[in-house]
Amino acid sequence: MTVMTSWDLFDDLRTAQDELARTSNLYGHRLTPGQFAQQFGAGPGTQVWAPPVDIAERKDAYLVAAELPGVGLDDLEITFQDGLLTIQGERHTTHDPAAEKVHRAERRYGAFRRSITLPTHVMADAIEASAQDGVLQILVPKAPEVRAKRIPVRAVTGKAAVTGKAAVAGKAAKNGA
Repeated sequence: MTVMTSWDLFDDLRTAQDELARTSNLYGHRLTPGQFAQQFGAGPGTQVWAPPVDIAERKDAYLVAAELPGVGLDDLEITFQDGLLTIQGERHTTHDPAAEKVHRAERRYGAFRRSITLPTHVMADAIEASAQDGVLQILVPKAPEVRAKRIPVRAVTGKAAVTGKAAVAGKAAKNGA
């Protein structure tokens, strides 16, 4: 008897993220994007950020949604190559630091890049993207051959109705050939 288990495409990524969060919390602090940038050589004026992304799967496509408020369409680029969907762009600051005194700045600005590994069985030429209300939606259609195929079962009487190679090979093995 063959046991089939389902495979979650993003389970390994979630596990790695959980492990990183757990490890940083063990040392009594949580790494934020700004702290990460300062630790690894980016200057204090540089803000490293990445937009939050949701990934869902339907029977016919993968759906990717990214929160990108304040990012203009001219500042956004989406590419797909070798199973890697990349969203990159830049969000520009809305205030002039020379003319304004900022009391609190919690929003992130600057360049960003998110890369998402998708299965290679997608139709790259049919990928569509749209943006509305600061949310980028990307539809990545699956190739037809990976969609589940329903196999009908026929009722028969008498001899076996399956006449493929498997049935012929089974008879030969049974007869000692």
